Amino acid sequence: MKIIPIIRPDELIRKFQIKNFKLYDVRTGPDAKEKYLEKHLKNAAFVDLNSDLASIDDPKNGGRHPLPGFQDFIKTLGELGIDRDSHVVIYDDKNGANAAARFWWMLRAVGHENVQVLDGGLQYAESQGYPLSSGNESYPKTQYVPDYQNWQLPQIWIDEVKLATQNPDFVIVDVRESQRYQGITEPIDLVAGHISNAENIPFSENLDNSGLFKSPELLKTIYSDLFENYDRDKIIFHCGSGVTACHSLLALDYAGFEIPNLYVGSWSEWSRNAL
Repeated sequence: MKIIPIIRPDELIRKFQIKNFKLYDVRTGPDAKEKYLEKHLKNAAFVDLNSDLASIDDPKNGGRHPLPGFQDFIKTLGELGIDRDSHVVIYDDKNGANAAARFWWMLRAVGHENVQVLDGGLQYAESQGYPLSSGNESYPKTQYVPDYQNWQLPQIWIDEVKLATQNPDFVIVDVRESQRYQGITEPIDLVAGHISNAENIPFSENLDNSGLFKSPELLKTIYSDLFENYDRDKIIFHCGSGVTACHSLLALDYAGFEIPNLYVGSWSEWSRNAL
């Protein structure tokens, strides 16, 4: 039976009874590790977006957060204490909209099905009385033995995206905030704007006013037109650096859709190539 990709804090407490349950804090920012050490959900180990979930080199070639090599990521999973039998739950401090969703996508992309993202993230779990801890926590190292030797979820690369901008059979979805999409502001990348012919469905539309994921039924109404009008392999999601786009892919999976293409390089790569 397919696992539901979103989990609530009250459900999470019951997961402690599951053998090989693992909880990970994937918050981001320049002081993310320091904040984790000060306060995190009990039993959560820290995962670093930049060193564990990306292989950062030249943003012009792959964007700000390109994927690490497949085998490098498999090694990282073992170092984090994850094996094939692990039931993994991930959270961040941005309603799952940042590195939690990215880590979820990467695990699913290596064929790991038992992975969920904590609805509402750190703040909501804390407000619900979930137990907290401080200091560093970790799990014993393991060896992750994958069934595959490369990523299993669909990706698309910059040359293919360029062709897609000229092909009406494709749709490109930009999940960044509308002001970034419109080029009104750009707080991170060098150039403001968006990929030619891209639509804007901000990732914030996946969430209700409390910062929780909308129901699968409501999410289905948001995205049904995409899947009614385009084949799954011709739908492309992107963001600034291939991280937040995974939040919308997570929402799509929660709503029961097949996961479409992720353009990992996203605007950070596209904008640096004068396209």
